Amino acid sequence: MKILISNDDGIDGAGLWAMAHALKENFEVAIAAPMYQQSGMSHALSIGRKLEYRRVDDEGFETWTIDGTPTDCVKFYLEAIDTDKKICAVVSGINNGANLATDVLYSGTVGAALEGYLHEIPALAVSLDIHSEISFDNAAAETAKYFSAQMQRNEIFFHNLNFPKKYRAGYAEFKTARLGRRDYINAFITHENDDGKVFFEIRGEISDIDDSEGTDIYAVNQGYVSVTPLHCDITDLKGEF
Repeated sequence: MKILISNDDGIDGAGLWAMAHALKENFEVAIAAPMYQQSGMSHALSIGRKLEYRRVDDEGFETWTIDGTPTDCVKFYLEAIDTDKKICAVVSGINNGANLATDVLYSGTVGAALEGYLHEIPALAVSLDIHSEISFDNAAAETAKYFSAQMQRNEIFFHNLNFPKKYRAGYAEFKTARLGRRDYINAFITHENDDGKVFFEIRGEISDIDDSEGTDIYAVNQGYVSVTPLHCDITDLKGEF
């Protein structure tokens, strides 16, 4: 089986390479990742812009880097490079920082996995808390075991995994959870250049609105690896038609 790995931290992201080395034990691995940091890009697709791309076969992997979004990278590989359809799944991450609750709507990590899911193949988004005591290598090894088990079920899935600050029991325990609700108390910092141009920078503090039992936020806070099954149909089935 051949797996495509991407991320939103860019081609130099430590989590990307940890994931690649962990998965190569059981899978053929290809990489298509952004040239630069692309956090917060969600499922953005570059339209009407020429995107530079190049092959850089680092560390023995078939590796492509693209001057675009995470979605650009996955879409380009699946549709322009993998013309014989050898890719059987997409793994995105490991992201340097959590992607919990409603943050999945902004996450480039989740966006890359979503592109795989839209191509009707299994997809996995993986994130590690930025202040975690768990290493990328350990999270990658545990993810590889989880992913291998899921692939044996021969079903299409789209899962969002988040590793905690530290394991509750000293080892990885995976717990299925729904999305919580996370917001931010935002501050907009204004900067003015010498030429008079004005810029703003967004900074924010986390404000969890729903971190109750059963949510991914609760699971991670309790030391579990949260697993949230996702899908792309956002139809309000309770609404009027």
